[in-house]
Amino acid sequence: MAIDILMPALSPTMESGKLARWCKQPGEKVSAGDILAEIETDKATMEVEAVDEGIMAVHLVDEGTDGVAVNSVIARLAEDGEDIEVIASSASPKQDNAVSGDQTKDNNMSAHALETPEVSAEPAHVVPHQTGQTSKRRKASPLARRLAALHNLELVNIEGSGPGGRIVKRDIDKALAQPKSPVSQATQSPEPVTTAQAGETTKIPLDGMRKTIAARLSEAKREIPHFYLTLDCQLDDLLTARKALNSRMDDAKISVNDFIIKALGLALRDVPEANAQWAGDHIVRLHTSDVAVAVAIEGGLFTPVLRDVQTKGLKEISSEMKYLADLARKRRLTPDQYTGGSTSISNLGMFGIKNFQAVINPPHASILAVGAGEERVVSRGGQITSANMMSVTLSCDHRVVDGALGAELLQAFKHYIENPVALAL
Repeated sequence: MAIDILMPALSPTMESGKLARWCKQPGEKVSAGDILAEIETDKATMEVEAVDEGIMAVHLVDEGTDGVAVNSVIARLAEDGEDIEVIASSASPKQDNAVSGDQTKDNNMSAHALETPEVSAEPAHVVPHQTGQTSKRRKASPLARRLAALHNLELVNIEGSGPGGRIVKRDIDKALAQPKSPVSQATQSPEPVTTAQAGETTKIPLDGMRKTIAARLSEAKREIPHFYLTLDCQLDDLLTARKALNSRMDDAKISVNDFIIKALGLALRDVPEANAQWAGDHIVRLHTSDVAVAVAIEGGLFTPVLRDVQTKGLKEISSEMKYLADLARKRRLTPDQYTGGSTSISNLGMFGIKNFQAVINPPHASILAVGAGEERVVSRGGQITSANMMSVTLSCDHRVVDGALGAELLQAFKHYIENPVALAL
């Protein structure tokens, strides 16, 4: 009997992913542990391993297909003695597997039900608006609701093609593809023509990572009551300590960012009330300093998490940060490497940015925005002199961290930055 290969859930929140590449082609022998395919999520590219033996009979999803729902059938294996041509010919043609996770559940997880029914190529039928109806009363998948909100579509005006009339992603896509009626165009206020509109433009499709960044940070800015605290830290002693440390190291170099990570980890240890997450009806207090660090990659950023920062030395932090940053740039981070923690660091100092305010990344309760270190004129004991200074801004979730608590955390961080010998104690 043919063995179904299902789209795996690579993280607890994953609903769909992109089938980036097939590693086994029809007709090839498959052994347990072989890599069948590469799957791209919003965070990483993961390999799918075979758990059964057989012959790859047919691919049900093409390479490059995005939005493939978790638990949908993506391929079939033939067991010993089975005719792969019979399995391939009896399989449903490659189809739109880009359905939402809740639609998959509605289909009772069965292989036959997971096959999306054929849909007419005609545009989605738009039904007239009915008085008293609201979008909430229409059955729609979470993905369809998000897309409708993003494009200002009323779900009440869209007819669903999913089970029980549920509106799914393809219905939103078809509604977007329909030309606007002359009436609706006439009622819209004319938009001023800009140079970009008058000339040539390029439409860049959103990949999974950019969609997730847009959704999560829009929600964060909308739902989290942010406030901001800024102070200046003197770097002279830190730079001297860094130079001395690096002169004694051959295989690695400690960066200023490594000192910042360590200092924030110790500050969270010293101010445990700020080492927490908002959880709706309660606050979760963390007992280890797990610090996420933003890593810029092409098309977005990742925030790998360094665990137990308060217990690690600068050399270990430096080595681990380089390793995680390399995985992030290759999109090879696993969920346990980018989830959790209570705070983040976003350092734009290398770009010459002096000061900025970062958006909190849920479920964190804060994020530290780090500016560039620079020589500034300062006053000491009534004397004008110069010093290397760095401005940092702490964005706080007011539901978890009040003003005085945030200030206490920043003061503890400043203490370690300005007294780097304390980082080793």
